[in-house]
Amino acid sequence: MNIKLNKLLGLTLTIPLFFACTSNNNEQLPILGRRQAVKKIVNGNEVTDTIYQTIQSFRFVNQDSQWVSNETFKDKIYVADFFFTSCPTICPIMKKNMLIVYNKFKGNPHFGILSHSIDPRHDSVAVLKKFAHKIGVDDTQWNFVTGNRDSIYALAEQSYMTMAKEDSAVPGGIVHSGAFILVDKNRHIRGVYDGTNEQAVEKMIADIDLLLVESNKK
Repeated sequence: MNIKLNKLLGLTLTIPLFFACTSNNNEQLPILGRRQAVKKIVNGNEVTDTIYQTIQSFRFVNQDSQWVSNETFKDKIYVADFFFTSCPTICPIMKKNMLIVYNKFKGNPHFGILSHSIDPRHDSVAVLKKFAHKIGVDDTQWNFVTGNRDSIYALAEQSYMTMAKEDSAVPGGIVHSGAFILVDKNRHIRGVYDGTNEQAVEKMIADIDLLLVESNKK
């Protein structure tokens, strides 16, 4: 996780982001990921602007056979993760912790959850529907999506700065990160958290509250 955070922040130092201090309501979360400095002319003066990485366009189908895309999360913040329903290792812990987040913000129209299956050959719409029902999700505030495997893997690596790949040597046959990625309404990554760690998830919940306040101010 620290290596991944370093990649996001562009630093060589080890920074446990989910323990950062958020002591007042005026503090804003950083924007993570790749960035590019762009020079432009404003009122006759040259200024430098920063262009931040955004989540690429996507289109997958969810547990209710509905299309889910960037437009689904327009003017919303959301948490994304990558899992598969038959995962025998970290996924059950991740889903237990994500369920806490879901119940905390259930009914909030400005927040959503997006879980991408990294085993689309097995995780059909029907399988995802059954899985959602089993853990107590009865709406599409939490979307479980499936689609083309290569597209999902590419989105994980290129947009969410996480990873998923097949590996016959590991239990379940797929190795992946347990990261929860917090995305704002502008499709910027604002936090990365260890989805298997309760303290990290508690920190994420606090940061979601901060981001909701920030979004409302704008």
